[in-house]
Amino acid sequence: MIPAELAIPVSSSLDEETARAEVYGLLAALYYAAPSQSLHNNLCVAATQAPAAGAVLESTWSELVAVARAQSLTDITKEFEALFGGVSRPEVFLFGSHYLSGFLNEKPLAELRSAISALGLGRDDAMLETEDHVAYLCEVMRYLIAGDDAAVANLTRQREFYSRHVQSWLPQMCEALAGHPKARFYRALALFTQAFLDVESQGFDMLE
Repeated sequence: MIPAELAIPVSSSLDEETARAEVYGLLAALYYAAPSQSLHNNLCVAATQAPAAGAVLESTWSELVAVARAQSLTDITKEFEALFGGVSRPEVFLFGSHYLSGFLNEKPLAELRSAISALGLGRDDAMLETEDHVAYLCEVMRYLIAGDDAAVANLTRQREFYSRHVQSWLPQMCEALAGHPKARFYRALALFTQAFLDVESQGFDMLE
């Protein structure tokens, strides 16, 4: 679920958890497909100033919004297809198995499927991509933050899943995407993603 009014995370504990879930939802949407017209519109009018001065995500979020405003939806869609499309090999892979093993549909995907099954979750038949796609992992994290089942949706489960299946490769994907010469909107998205992951990693480290 993508919020109608996009905003960067805030400081209070309740709002922070809501914001974390919404950021994961936004990342899932933007990495799974080019933005819809409504999502692009929302990005273009999103607030860019943090409620508190010096917020960690403010600069990268502001840059993402600025690039969204500067590019048409058509241009962003073309960029998405140029980077992630292709019949055999995309310019940038969005699948964890590629970064963890060098191949698709390998052991990391099997391990991920077992972990997802242990959480009581399953792949939606309508989803064309395998479960190690970055969008799927972001949706799992969103559920672990905002889900109603406290036995599954809790900080312990979040930290375990994040450490094993997100932190282990997503920074590599962000680096590859940010450095790609064809990336403009998605370069900004990669930098925002990396900044968000840094915050997540620091937060989970504090739990130990």
